[in-house]
Amino acid sequence: MAAERVRARVLIVDDHDLARAGLRELLSGSRDLEIVGEARDGQEAISEAREQRPDLILMDVRMPDMDGLTATRRVKAEQPGVVVLMFTLHEDPNYLLEAMEAGAAGYLLKGATRRELLSSIRAVLRGESVIPPNLAAQVFKRLAGVAPAEAAGSPAGSLTAREQEVLVLLTRGYTNRRIAEEIGVSPSTVKAHVEHIIGKLNVSDRTQAAVRAVQTGLVPAEPPIS
Repeated sequence: MAAERVRARVLIVDDHDLARAGLRELLSGSRDLEIVGEARDGQEAISEAREQRPDLILMDVRMPDMDGLTATRRVKAEQPGVVVLMFTLHEDPNYLLEAMEAGAAGYLLKGATRRELLSSIRAVLRGESVIPPNLAAQVFKRLAGVAPAEAAGSPAGSLTAREQEVLVLLTRGYTNRRIAEEIGVSPSTVKAHVEHIIGKLNVSDRTQAAVRAVQTGLVPAEPPIS
């Protein structure tokens, strides 16, 4: 008998009852996802995350008492391995920048279809990043406008030529498969390069690697290419 597939544990955080119910309905038929809890604000999200230990949190941005950005920082500080996907109405580069700096792996707008939502959830669970290209372009340009702050002990010199090449494509929003096609290697090889980059830059995921690369001047900011 085949082993049962392990489902990713999902926590839904939104202050609107109808929004949470809608997300429950959208995700309930997915064999690879299991909804393990809900929260109405950031403080409840922190408590539920401690109790349920989710793999992924689908997090609203604007909520009463404690917003999703603050909650994301708190959750990531306690549970660095938790993947946070912001799910919001706000098409705002300021929120996106805060979300990325807080540790979110992705930023998805609520106008997304069910297919786009599921695809985005699965992408961030695989370690990919999900960022609206138009917003990301504004954010990276803004980061590039700040004088590079390359601190002592910068990891720049520890990156191999191939890792630097992968890092450039990573900051453009490329998936592992597309990076593999660009540089002529296998997706598994790209995955290994990305893991090495994340370790050398001392960040938690590829989104944070992209932010660190642009902030420190390792990579010039360019509009992501979808």
